[in-house]
Amino acid sequence: MKMKLFAAAVAALAAGGAYAQSSVTLYGIADVGVEYVNKQPGNGDSVFRMTSGNYSGSRFGLRGVEDLGGGLKAIFTLENGFNVDTGGQADSSRFFNRLAFVGLQGNFGAVTLGRQNNLIYDFGIQFDPMVVATRYSLGNMDGDLGGGTGRADNAIKYRGTFGGLTASALYSFGWNGNNGVGGEIPGEAKAGREYDLGLTYANGPFAVGAVFNEKRGGTIATSSDKVRKAAVAGSFAFGPAKAFLGYRYGKATGSLSVVSGAAIERSDLYWGGVTYNVTPAFALTGAAYYTKNKNTDNDPWQFVVSGDYALSKRTDAYLNVAYARNKGNNSYGLGGYGTAEAGSNQTGAVVGIRHRF
Repeated sequence: MKMKLFAAAVAALAAGGAYAQSSVTLYGIADVGVEYVNKQPGNGDSVFRMTSGNYSGSRFGLRGVEDLGGGLKAIFTLENGFNVDTGGQADSSRFFNRLAFVGLQGNFGAVTLGRQNNLIYDFGIQFDPMVVATRYSLGNMDGDLGGGTGRADNAIKYRGTFGGLTASALYSFGWNGNNGVGGEIPGEAKAGREYDLGLTYANGPFAVGAVFNEKRGGTIATSSDKVRKAAVAGSFAFGPAKAFLGYRYGKATGSLSVVSGAAIERSDLYWGGVTYNVTPAFALTGAAYYTKNKNTDNDPWQFVVSGDYALSKRTDAYLNVAYARNKGNNSYGLGGYGTAEAGSNQTGAVVGIRHRF
């Protein structure tokens, strides 16, 4: 009897140890609101609508880790984007449209393979006052050059943090296979290629970073067409406030210079903003974004004011108000290029609720 109890105890300890070394977490965000936007493309009318993923893209995912011993871990993430307003997938062409990768993590950092955020997107999350929100943020204006997607298919990514310094690199064999930029063409390694390099330094309330990104056209005929972007930015926290300032250089050639029917070969994007915690539960953010296009007078501004109130640790309510100011015949809108009546300024507001799980 004693031997049976001892064996059962050993088995329980072994099972407990195994579970301690391996885990899978289900997580997600459900974000939905009601939006008003005027000056819609085509007729200039206004629209009231329910929209999903306003402050954060609605998503659910699985994140796993297994301890392999010696400080080495296997990791994976599978993340699906969905629309709360309809219950449908955000991208019907692929299930794990946001992230799908597996890799190894250790004292050296992490190396992962699959569909992943590129470094321009990671950079925006850290240095955009609106944290690259789906609407009314840096991400909308960064689409002024072709190849604006913030994720890369077929990508190998490295990220390592050493003290206050974080170094990152990414290489994709074909950055967007679902949009004809799958690359991996025999005899043409440049087609669909993307590579990124990033470096950030954080010390107490101060952080600064720089990133470089290049993408190529996805066919043999367009493999010499490319978009190059480089950005520098910084942030500084003081008391209940945090200030942001940044600049992004961009240059495009050939097919990747055409956005919403207009050729934009070179642009400079500037932004700045402040987040102020009025109370521990209530934060106000103000941000301004300006793009200077070198070969056209269509230089848009975007101004955003956001209020976010935490109802609990996991649930918050928000009100975001934004204004896009266009010059010439530009059609920049609060949803990105081509989302406003050409030559018109646009005003929008969205009130919503966001829950994390």
